[in-house]
Amino acid sequence: MKNLIAELLVKLAQKEEESKELVAQVEALEIVVTALLRNMAKQDQQALIDSIEGALDNAKPDSVVPAQDAEMLHQYVKKLLRHPRS
Repeated sequence: MKNLIAELLVKLAQKEEESKELVAQVEALEIVVTALLRNMAKQDQQALIDSIEGALDNAKPDSVVPAQDAEMLHQYVKKLLRHPRS
């Protein structure tokens, strides 16, 4: 029983580490996208935003992807493009 608990704790620690890495990756991407958008001319920035939003609107999620997950992705992308980090 102690071995099982120890194994579960090790797996939990690994999952937590993976989660931290994913958060760092997402934050890094947000910083990069924000910097790129801020350094673009307004017209180019709007054209890029329109292009990305159009591609998202036209994308058909796979049937195994829950609609709620697809909507969450759309909302995060739109938030990032329309209201980048300060």
